Amino acid sequence: MAKVCDICGKHASVGNAISHAHNTTLRRWLPNLRHVRALVDGQVKRIKVCTKCLKAGKVMKAPHKARVRPPVETAIISGPAIEMPAMPTTSAAAFEPAAEMTSAV
Repeated sequence: MAKVCDICGKHASVGNAISHAHNTTLRRWLPNLRHVRALVDGQVKRIKVCTKCLKAGKVMKAPHKARVRPPVETAIISGPAIEMPAMPTTSAAAFEPAAEMTSAV
């Protein structure tokens, strides 16, 4: 299976891995490929696309397959409304320091 982007043709590059002791061995740098269901000429196909092409918007992804879900039953709640307790209001007096606390000793 070739590791090549079907959009831009990006492929593996070859070079040397160099160790601390400067020993060289051949290695490959692979492209970051993703398998994507995309619309190609009006048909849905699975293609290999690099993430750079995905991010650039060069690929039109295929719509998701329709999922069949059972209908959701909505329950109608009847009865008296629940009253929420009133929230206490904050007054400016609550934030003022007490008189006996501010006196110097």
